[in-house]
Amino acid sequence: MTNPFDDESGIFLVLVNDEGQHSLWPRFADVPAGWTPTFGPAGRAACLTHIESTWTDLRPKSLIAATDGSTTH
Repeated sequence: MTNPFDDESGIFLVLVNDEGQHSLWPRFADVPAGWTPTFGPAGRAACLTHIESTWTDLRPKSLIAATDGSTTH
């Protein structure tokens, strides 16, 4: 059985969670709680291109805020 996440001909969504983390998700699968579709449905390559162009800082938002001094204590 082929892993649906590796299916080059599959149709996918790009999901984002509250921490700004992105996920490539097969269109046929239910979107998990805490994740929101932000791109697609589209081919795998288009979704990966979108992720690469929009998720440029891989740190979670909470870590970015903590290390950039954006939070108040």
